Amino acid sequence: MAHNEALAARVRMLLASHAGGSEKSMFGGVGFLLNGNLACGIHGEELMVRVAPDRTQDLLAKPHTRPLSLSGRPARGCILVKPTGLQNDKALAGWGRAGADFASTLPDKD
Repeated sequence: MAHNEALAARVRMLLASHAGGSEKSMFGGVGFLLNGNLACGIHGEELMVRVAPDRTQDLLAKPHTRPLSLSGRPARGCILVKPTGLQNDKALAGWGRAGADFASTLPDKD
């Protein structure tokens, strides 16, 4: 599955100021990592955001979201945000911050 490169470029710019940032091809798209931990990624046309597992249900109550399910079961701690929820930079920044904040709580993998 090809990913939305325009969205990837927006996320790339958003996370450029974070120390320890890198990119990796994963799940048929691109993942953005902080110190080796996945923060968010692009899956097709959607933004995948990694969040604290105990926040997943609360965040899924927000508009334009759905669970990430690659194997038929929802992945706890990962949500997808539809393109309609990413149309402005403020919305994208909020989701990017959520992923970066969670990734920064994890031990470095680098």
